[in-house]
Amino acid sequence: MFGIGVPELILILIVGLVVFGPGKLPEIARSVGKGVREFKKATNAFSQAINAPMETPVQQQSTQPVQQQPVQTQTAAPSHQSMEASAQQAATTPNITPEAGPAPAPKPAYEAPTQESVRQQIAEQAAKKTDA
Repeated sequence: MFGIGVPELILILIVGLVVFGPGKLPEIARSVGKGVREFKKATNAFSQAINAPMETPVQQQSTQPVQQQPVQTQTAAPSHQSMEASAQQAATTPNITPEAGPAPAPKPAYEAPTQESVRQQIAEQAAKKTDA
């Protein structure tokens, strides 16, 4: 391990004992051990994250039927105004069916900047500096 033999290890322990004293040496060794353990955990997690296959999120289509507004029933003979109101309601209610196809994908919350957008931002900042 690191090319350190027994004589070198004994020398390091003696120097540590002289510098830190017998009371602090076990404490220091414990904290170094915890640090090495945390470092190993972090490197393992990092290597697993890099080696994991990239998975793209799959959008699930809704299987529930679209609920439309309930139709009002009238007991009296329809008047001219009620016929116009029902015609307007039918015109404004979209005819949505599940067979219409998948819904458009939602806009992502974050879009990575492109070279062109970065150039525009730099040009805007330079213009602001020259105006000031």
